[in-house]
Amino acid sequence: MVYLLSLIILMAMEISQQPLVDTKTYHVKKIQETELSISGKGDSPLWKQANVLTDFAYPWESGEPPFTSFRALHNKDWLYCLYDVKDDNINVYVNTNDKSEVVHSDRVEIFFRKDNRMSPYYGLELDPLARILDYEAEYHRKFNDKWTWPSGQLIVKANRRKDGYTVEIAIQKKSLLQLGILNGNSIEAGLFRGNCVEIDLKDDKKIKWISWVKPASETPDFHIPSAFGVLMLED
Repeated sequence: MVYLLSLIILMAMEISQQPLVDTKTYHVKKIQETELSISGKGDSPLWKQANVLTDFAYPWESGEPPFTSFRALHNKDWLYCLYDVKDDNINVYVNTNDKSEVVHSDRVEIFFRKDNRMSPYYGLELDPLARILDYEAEYHRKFNDKWTWPSGQLIVKANRRKDGYTVEIAIQKKSLLQLGILNGNSIEAGLFRGNCVEIDLKDDKKIKWISWVKPASETPDFHIPSAFGVLMLED
């Protein structure tokens, strides 16, 4: 009986660590160059090699969202990501310039997790000023706001235009391995955008949420297992 119970627990753990069959997958092309120089503008010719993901939607709003695209590349040591956002009404809240101000601003987001138990998972929320709101969390919404990404292993640059902004991200694979995020060639990740239509410190309904994967929730919430897809790193 004890053996059977142990076997069931082991099988459940193994299943929980596997992506769902119908999980959305984005294939990350590999580049041979040792480094991709990021400027915040996404103007490196190497980005032309990346798959362009534009499959973003409003999970909780009607109509078509403003254009959002995501690209990613990787080499031996780095994972590179690029968001390109169309927005003719960029709102950025700046007071003390604390990283928490990102939650009241236009931003793009990428979440990482070890598995669908989300214990822990990690959030990167990045605004048009390249400010980084980084945190570690436990399911459900148990945040450690004092946590920061491993030092020296994350670079973020951004560029603001009249019609939108771009955010470039460079993440050392060493940190992804250290945090247990990179499993073989697979990374479980959520790709999101917060479209801030008006800065209101007391009303988060002023932000319209945009997502690659539609979470199984009737109310806005990206901090759940169904909000994630898979980044598959190609050889």
